[in-house]
Amino acid sequence: MQYRVTWSAALYAGVAAGILATLVQIALWSIFADVLPTILFRDARFTAAIVMGRAVLPPPATFDGGIMLVATLVHFALSIIYGLSLSWVIVRLRAAPSLLVGALFGLAVYGMNMYGFTAVFPWFEAPATG
Repeated sequence: MQYRVTWSAALYAGVAAGILATLVQIALWSIFADVLPTILFRDARFTAAIVMGRAVLPPPATFDGGIMLVATLVHFALSIIYGLSLSWVIVRLRAAPSLLVGALFGLAVYGMNMYGFTAVFPWFEAPATG
C-alpha cells in the first residue's frame, strides 16, 4: 500500500493548530492573569524579532501593525511547518497510534519552542521570568 501525505490537509491542519494555540493562550491569559493586551503585544514583538531583529524589542509593548503582521506570519509559518512535519510522521499510522504520536510530537514542539528558541533567541526567556 502506498502512503501519501495530503499536503493541503496538512497545511490546513497547521493553520488550524496555529489559530487554536493562539485562542487557548489568549483564554489562559484572560483567566489566570490581568495582562491583556500588553502581553500579547510583548510576545508579538518577541516573535517578530526572529525576522526583524532586536530593534523591535524595546518597550512600550503597544500595538504596531507591522510587528503584528510579521509575528502572525512567523507564527503561522511555524504552525504549517509543524503540521507538515507531523503529517509526514503519522501518514502510515492508524488513528489511535497517530493520536499518541501527535501528542508526543506536541510535547516535543512545546519543548523546542520553550527551550530551543530561548537558546537561539534569548529574549524569549522573559515570559518565564517576568
